[in-house]
Amino acid sequence: MKTYVAKKENIERKWYVIDAKDKVLGRLAVQIADILRGKNKVIYTPHVDTGDFVVVINTDKLHFTGDKLNQKTYHSHSGFIGNAKSVVLKMMMKKHSDRVLRHAVRGMIPKNKLGRKMLKKLKVYKQNEHPHQAQTPEQIS
Repeated sequence: MKTYVAKKENIERKWYVIDAKDKVLGRLAVQIADILRGKNKVIYTPHVDTGDFVVVINTDKLHFTGDKLNQKTYHSHSGFIGNAKSVVLKMMMKKHSDRVLRHAVRGMIPKNKLGRKMLKKLKVYKQNEHPHQAQTPEQIS
């Protein structure tokens, strides 16, 4: 038996649209991360980007279990003294619901050059409209 290794020039990329309405954040992020990495394909190779493009719409209508809206916080620090910032999920959803999903997916893909390349294939939109109709994306429920 021989091990199959995917070549960069043999990869066919598809486009998928996922409606985030009433979906749980973590479960949706896992599904998106698998498509971005290419784990849903037979030709999956860990060191080659075999993934597809994902367009996510309606991130304003994401669902959260438990009391995450009030308890989950996002932390950032600019590097300067006294500039540590914390934002509660409820406020983050009001202002930047697309960043909430992107942050969750980013934590589930590799933390290297390949992972950054995979994350560029993720397109996230707050509302129902998106500018990627020309790619004729498949709808995933």
